[in-house]
Amino acid sequence: MQLDVVSDTVCPWCYIGKKRLDQALALHGGEGITLRWRPFQLDASIPDGGVNRKAYMEKKFGSDPDRAKGVAKAIREYGDALGITFNFDRIEISPNTLDSHRLIRWAGTAGCQGEMVDILFRRYFTDAEDIGRRDVLIDAAAEAGMDTDIVEGLLEQGADRELIQREDAMARQMGIQGVPSFVINSKWVMVGAQETQALVRMFEKLLAKEAEDAAQ
Repeated sequence: MQLDVVSDTVCPWCYIGKKRLDQALALHGGEGITLRWRPFQLDASIPDGGVNRKAYMEKKFGSDPDRAKGVAKAIREYGDALGITFNFDRIEISPNTLDSHRLIRWAGTAGCQGEMVDILFRRYFTDAEDIGRRDVLIDAAAEAGMDTDIVEGLLEQGADRELIQREDAMARQMGIQGVPSFVINSKWVMVGAQETQALVRMFEKLLAKEAEDAAQ
């Protein structure tokens, strides 16, 4: 079974979805499942260098600060249950996430894609680092054990920028409007940070169907 997870590196629900997916794979065992992470930019209009997060969130939520605080409180509670520390108040920049998605793609060829996704989520939401900065991305690559000279060169060359943009556009053409989204065998889509047991049931059901179809 091919499982593509469409997500953005600044989406807190995607971080929650990643942790739940990790739990589901551990419970299930992961046998027969090939996992890939796919890009989706929640706001590709953010310029290189990012924007002030406080002003950005005020624009997003309007003149209702209580609504923003309520959403953040709910996310923190979900995060606490999964061992995630969301330090929203420390985050100063809302970055453009294109370069972070490029790094995730290269991490796939280096065999550490899942680890890189975790590293970027942690660095942004817990450590409050600006993951739009290339020095931060190079440091993240080093943490994952990637060749930083190669990563730095690829970032400078603009490698795979258009490819990431095309994959983002492809997700939207499939009808994906929110993340995380789980795309199974390029046919079925589950949207949202699914509960762990729901993912396990999905794995079991679809893998059983694949085995049944193969036996016919």
